[in-house]
Amino acid sequence: MSLIKLALYLGFTLIIFPRTVSAVQWEILADGLEFGKVHSPLYETYTNQYIHFLRIDPTIYELTLFNSSHPDQGQRLSARDWANREGLTAVINAAMFQQDYLRSVSYMRSDNHVNNPRVSGDKTFLAFDPLKSDIPPIRIIDIECDDFSSLRNDYRSIVQSIRMLSCRGRNVWQESDRRWSIAAIGTDTTGNLLFIHSTAPHSVNEFINILRALPINLQRAMYMEGGSQAQMFVRTEKKTLEFVGNYSSGGRAIAVTAIPNVLGIKRR
Repeated sequence: MSLIKLALYLGFTLIIFPRTVSAVQWEILADGLEFGKVHSPLYETYTNQYIHFLRIDPTIYELTLFNSSHPDQGQRLSARDWANREGLTAVINAAMFQQDYLRSVSYMRSDNHVNNPRVSGDKTFLAFDPLKSDIPPIRIIDIECDDFSSLRNDYRSIVQSIRMLSCRGRNVWQESDRRWSIAAIGTDTTGNLLFIHSTAPHSVNEFINILRALPINLQRAMYMEGGSQAQMFVRTEKKTLEFVGNYSSGGRAIAVTAIPNVLGIKRR
């Protein structure tokens, strides 16, 4: 029996790409902040087809939620403009938003503002700004393995969104022919926070499989946004980086979209 037939017989998920997954190229931007990129193995040609990572030490950088629905913040901006206005080192989408271009699709709150009080059926919550000193500064709560009703009281800020990996490391997205740019957030086994962005279109299923194949110690991951709204911006003394999503395969956004809810970091 061939290895492929054996894998199918045993129920394993096969990850087959045109090219092998190469190692992430990491660059230190500042103490506690690293930028990495890797060619997407989905594409035969490597021209600008990268997946980008920002690896963040949460003991050095604090994470903050910003909302256009907040009376003191009240304006939709691009990731770059959010960073400029709030003095942030890096910015990424804070989950998908509703048709009013203000409220998140699912539960979202910070210490002094509730953007959406409704807990949806999505299974993961990014929790940060802890109320206790002896708990992780940032964690992804998975309701299949964690007690959200208890843990939600340990953090001032929580963002709910769609999980990409189960708490046992399984890819939970079905395969699809639809592809788009992706912004995501993850945590690794050492407690680092990861901002993740790919402008090149992927299905979410194959994107997760690529992440699982990379040596980045990914533990949990959440989908934040897709298509032209998916953005990531980084600015340090060493480098400025801006990544803006495309529409689905073959389409590119004409202008950078203003987004209502973002997550930003700044040095503690």
